[in-house]
Amino acid sequence: MTLDYSSPYLRGSIAAVLSVLQHSTCPENTVFHFLAIPLHHPHLHSTITSTFPYLHFHLYPFHPSTVHHLISSSVRRALDQPLNYARIYLADLLPPSVTRIIYLDSDLIVVDDISKLWTINLNSNILGAPEYCHANFTHYFTPKFWSNPLFSSIFRFRKPCYFNTGVMVIDLTKWRNHGYTQKLEHWMRIQKRYRIYELGSLPPFLLVFAGKVEGVEHRWNQHGLGGDNIEGLCRDLHPGPVSLLHWSGKGKPWLRLDAKKACTLDYLWAPYDLFRHEFLFSDS
Repeated sequence: MTLDYSSPYLRGSIAAVLSVLQHSTCPENTVFHFLAIPLHHPHLHSTITSTFPYLHFHLYPFHPSTVHHLISSSVRRALDQPLNYARIYLADLLPPSVTRIIYLDSDLIVVDDISKLWTINLNSNILGAPEYCHANFTHYFTPKFWSNPLFSSIFRFRKPCYFNTGVMVIDLTKWRNHGYTQKLEHWMRIQKRYRIYELGSLPPFLLVFAGKVEGVEHRWNQHGLGGDNIEGLCRDLHPGPVSLLHWSGKGKPWLRLDAKKACTLDYLWAPYDLFRHEFLFSDS
């Protein structure tokens, strides 16, 4: 998980951590790995230890310069922040002794025992996540991408499905051995030159992994609760059981609750809201 002391997402991160702990059968066995800008480490360390005195965690430095030159503007400014791309560098930033992780976004809560997700079998795959094969996959890339066979042929021998990168189980050993950080950066460089997508850090993951993902039950990412990336309107849950609620999209529960314009599902997030920062007002 990433932590950003200067943005509204820190409030969400704290809520996410609390939700994991409250629903874990053995919370003392859960280790959190946080990525953050080095400048913020002292403040974040103080915040974490004062909020969760017994939390087992590690805080790793992520330097924005690592990825800043590879970022292209997207449909929403929040998606262009360097920390949004830090998930690409998990295998490089975490020590080799960490061989498997669950990556979680900051705008979600877990309402089930996270160990159930941890123990899924990835089989031969690098990454596990809920897949949504009914989604129109062509919408995630520009006509320039699909009209150029040098680009679109990447999916020729795959059956790609959309997956949300806010919840992923990752085999870091295989990631490191096969150089997946470099593969993701490759597509980001192509994007800088040809503008083949519009949506932040998600499309590179689709280009590299879609069609090669170990499918996880949809209950582990009831995503889209923040609406779309433009208006952020209220949305209902997808049909089926729920283990994780994810406010992906523009509408964040802390902002809507503060503005007295909460959606019904935002009230499920509210009990986990431990941390408020007086300077955090908006997410654009």
